[in-house]
Amino acid sequence: MLVVRSRRVVLPDGERAAALYIDRGVIDRIVEFAGDDPTGAKVFNVPDLVISPGLVDTHVHINEPGRTDWEGFDTATRAAAAGGVTTVIDMPLNSIPATTTRSALRAKKEAARAQCHVDVGFWGGVVPGNSAELDALVDAGVRGFKCFLVPSGVDEFPAVTEADLRQALPILARRNVPLLVHAEIIIAECGSRNADSHPDSNPQSAIHNPHYASYLATRPASMEVEAIRLMIRLAEEFDTRVHIVHVSSAEGVAAIAGAKAAGVPITAETCPHYLTFAAGEIGDEATAFKCAPPIREASHRAALWDGLASGALDLIATDHSPAPPALKADGDFSRAWGGIASLELSLPATYTSLKAQLSSVSSDTSHWSVAPSEASLRSLLARWMSAAPAALAGLERKGRLAEGFDADLVVWDPDADFVVDPAHLHQKHKLTPYAGRSLFGTVLTTFVRGERVWDNNRLTRAYGGQML
Repeated sequence: MLVVRSRRVVLPDGERAAALYIDRGVIDRIVEFAGDDPTGAKVFNVPDLVISPGLVDTHVHINEPGRTDWEGFDTATRAAAAGGVTTVIDMPLNSIPATTTRSALRAKKEAARAQCHVDVGFWGGVVPGNSAELDALVDAGVRGFKCFLVPSGVDEFPAVTEADLRQALPILARRNVPLLVHAEIIIAECGSRNADSHPDSNPQSAIHNPHYASYLATRPASMEVEAIRLMIRLAEEFDTRVHIVHVSSAEGVAAIAGAKAAGVPITAETCPHYLTFAAGEIGDEATAFKCAPPIREASHRAALWDGLASGALDLIATDHSPAPPALKADGDFSRAWGGIASLELSLPATYTSLKAQLSSVSSDTSHWSVAPSEASLRSLLARWMSAAPAALAGLERKGRLAEGFDADLVVWDPDADFVVDPAHLHQKHKLTPYAGRSLFGTVLTTFVRGERVWDNNRLTRAYGGQML
């Protein structure tokens, strides 16, 4: 028996003093902190630190096998442990093969075997022509499926059409698994190409473009909202759970809010980088900030926070999308790979930005579901970064500190700040737009199923993660 105690435990009903009794990796019972005197048990006593449910990140590109030089299970899950992320769900690209067949899923699982420091699950992919594989992938354990409505940038994961979706959606509805959608559609007004394209496949690679504003103009918010409207219509028609990944725009938030009010089975996420940065802060040649959809103006950032507060957006996930620094193309936005790697920094980055948002003179918090206080902010983070992602992935015993749930915990100091030093990050490649940024919320200890896997800035249990 292990007992973990603090005066600041983030439980489903709010933050309070409590002691968690953990037996065989599961929270056996939760008792009051005052007067509790554990006997016959190991005690982890951190009275002044916050204990939150371990983060569940449902949008992680681990890229192994096939592009392990970009990222791999060992380094990605090590970074996760360092950041208090106790469960990651791996995206079906950019690995080779992509997870679009049952045999490809077997290759993915074999690559992950004995390499994971936290728990790992898998999304499958919907691509043209693989509808006959979807049932077998669900039977083999995928938590749901991902698709692109624009080119993904890798040949092994092509975009789908509405006709492809009409084949897949009835199957997903019958199996009650979600479809996660990269919601952008190429429209005539921007003549856009895919911003995630590999430099070698970019038809404009001979044109050097150092200007962020020029890149932003190639992917206007209208691309996102038109794709969201398509998915709203199909979700309603087929009664299929649809989840919009990495929402970046005010217009996207509004469309999703309207669909939810009409009873459409749709959920949505945004990412720490959209909640932290704004286009006006991104300088020329700063390709570390390139992602798709792009980081937009500050008004969109405010709308995303409001969408989280209102429930239009359900959760926050990183879209951890690493690549070797050479693919960021030395400041050339026309050739740089689009993706931001932030798995390890998601908790402090989001907490810091949330505090800044609510302390802003122009911020109206009257419509927020809780009165802004530091304790209530941590409860919101637990909802957005643990409970809601676990629900999306169908993880019934993760995402909350509650009796009968896995003892996945992050112990952190919300008052301690640090400056991001890329050299100290644990992801494979250290390039990050957060470099030099001061963040609040230092992760100190991470437990996965009651086992301490990260403590005092080091990995304390290697390769103990399970495949879900």
